[in-house]
Amino acid sequence: MIFSLSLTACGPKDNDNQGSRAGENNSGKVELVVWEDIQKSAGIKDAIAQFEKENNVKVKVIEKPYAKQIEDLRLDGPAGTGPDVLTMPSDQIGTAVTEGLIKELNVGEDIQSIYTEAAMQSQKVNNKVYGLPKAVETTTLYYNKDLISEKEVPKTLEGWYEYSKKVTDGKKFGFLALFDQIYYAQSVMSGYGGYIFGKDENGNYNPKDIGLNNAGAVEGAKIIQKFYKEGLFPSGMIGEQGINVLESLFTEGKAVAIISGPWNIEPFTKAGVNFGVTKLPALENGKNMSAFIGVKSYNVSAYSKHPDLAEKLVIFLANEENSKKRYEVTKEVPAVKALVNDPIVKSSEAARAVAEQSQFSEMIPNIPEMNEVWKPADSALQTIATGKAEPKVALDQAVKTIKGQIEAKHSSK
Repeated sequence: MIFSLSLTACGPKDNDNQGSRAGENNSGKVELVVWEDIQKSAGIKDAIAQFEKENNVKVKVIEKPYAKQIEDLRLDGPAGTGPDVLTMPSDQIGTAVTEGLIKELNVGEDIQSIYTEAAMQSQKVNNKVYGLPKAVETTTLYYNKDLISEKEVPKTLEGWYEYSKKVTDGKKFGFLALFDQIYYAQSVMSGYGGYIFGKDENGNYNPKDIGLNNAGAVEGAKIIQKFYKEGLFPSGMIGEQGINVLESLFTEGKAVAIISGPWNIEPFTKAGVNFGVTKLPALENGKNMSAFIGVKSYNVSAYSKHPDLAEKLVIFLANEENSKKRYEVTKEVPAVKALVNDPIVKSSEAARAVAEQSQFSEMIPNIPEMNEVWKPADSALQTIATGKAEPKVALDQAVKTIKGQIEAKHSSK
């Protein structure tokens, strides 16, 4: 979620000729418009050229922040200036389907089976497919190799707790995480049985079944609470400014390890931090910490004048060969199963960590009701972190608020 917001902030300004088209260009060829993510079009350059040649079409690629594309499509689609193919985060799929912004894809099991199960599941609503995965991302553990060796890295969260008690002095810290946000806290809470939405017998999310205040969620929140209560996390690392505090402490060598995502690989590298990346630690019950998997996908706009050709392009861009080429350029970890153990992917420590952590992680629910979860859950976790409320009380209030908002905004479901 944080990554999505940062991309939205750094996108280029749209210009008048970005989306204007009539479905054909001056040569008489059919023209497809692709909205690609910022600074990622180089990853599909060769694939686009090959598709143009094989299908006698022209493909125009426009870069836009991927988290903002659905917002733009709401206006540009009906106006006829939108894309044929776009890319978006998986947690927006449900909203896009509900609003009729993207088309169902006619792809069989032969195509679906090349992707990891979790990534492919993120593209389905009511067992219908609305996109194909292009990349996956998940949080991992970053550690400073100048402060701790790979062999010394604790393997459990409890181990990091004990380590932090030894090294934390108010200026330097051991392990840090943004546990006042559900995006990160769920990695602990879910390990003890907490969940956001349950699923029905068909595997669909049930927004009436909320498990954010069950016994497991409360137990996980109590474990989180002790890091704050005992001063192992800095007092300023709460709320919106928390991410800046966390990243600054790690960059300055004042934090031994943090939980973060692939969006920090480049900044930490540029800052000269000698860091390592590994999967998240295990919990005391033997389960590995979970994480939310973010999936970027290619989708077909419901407003496309050439939906069949656009679907063909989506399948082509997301196939194994082109996913590998895109990884080599963009370093975004592909969602194709066969590439998880590919030598090129495995040669990257960060990519290995993402691939390994993904095995223990869960999808962000992709139904519209998820929009009602973030703020109440974060608010509850912040009251827990600051000691203003005990976990059970805070989480009960959060669930009450979430249910009320779902009832008010999604009562027709």
